Amino acid sequence: MTPATPVTALIADDEPLLRERLAQHLAQAWPGLQVVAQARNGREALELFDELQPRIAFLDVHMPGLNGIETARGIGRRAEIVFVTAYEQYAVQAFEQGALDYLVKPFEPARLGETVRRLQQRLGGQAVAPETLEPVLERLADELRRRQGAPGGWLQWIRASVGNSVRLIPVQEVVYLKSDEKYTLVVWPGGEALIRKTIRELADELDPDRFVQVHRSVIVNLHQVAQVVRGANETADVHLKGRPEVLPVSRSYLHLFRQM
Repeated sequence: MTPATPVTALIADDEPLLRERLAQHLAQAWPGLQVVAQARNGREALELFDELQPRIAFLDVHMPGLNGIETARGIGRRAEIVFVTAYEQYAVQAFEQGALDYLVKPFEPARLGETVRRLQQRLGGQAVAPETLEPVLERLADELRRRQGAPGGWLQWIRASVGNSVRLIPVQEVVYLKSDEKYTLVVWPGGEALIRKTIRELADELDPDRFVQVHRSVIVNLHQVAQVVRGANETADVHLKGRPEVLPVSRSYLHLFRQM
């Protein structure tokens, strides 16, 4: 990117005042950015994107016709995506669609400044490191827990580094967790990742109606258990649904399955 090549952006929002307000905030936070188009809905956004090929797309999540998530799928990896929403919980889908960041209405100048810096890093060829996104994801995870009113305050999302990205893993999708020295391996249908939390910490945070510790190093999601096979010396093995792994049940935890 050179000074002769301005960075261009598209804003899509079905509320004209909000489109204009975001454009004004961007003009202050990033004077060199050129907003080349403003779209009223997702379909118009895709048409304008195909015509103008902007480097950045700011997409409102809630739009008539095609919503922001669907519009992002149409754009794919051809631009950096920033979602704009009044509801932080939709940012999970935003990150799943490869969004670089999200903005919550009404916009806060400091928060918009973070987004601008992140975009400038990415467009300048710098990778956005997982630790850079940590504060964003921490706020998102807290807001998700608050809005969902998790029963008993049980953990609902696990934040994990996967390669050069940070994933928010819904706890109900976790198959099992296994201690790995100072880390814990989190396994879910979409992959696996290491997190800096111990099995003991997680055991206190997970819903006991769904998750049980079966070994000093293993916690399993009961909804993912196909069968428990008893072994010798007061032990057993947990067989999972649709997975080859077999998890050990130690003598200390065998009482959990005596009714089975």
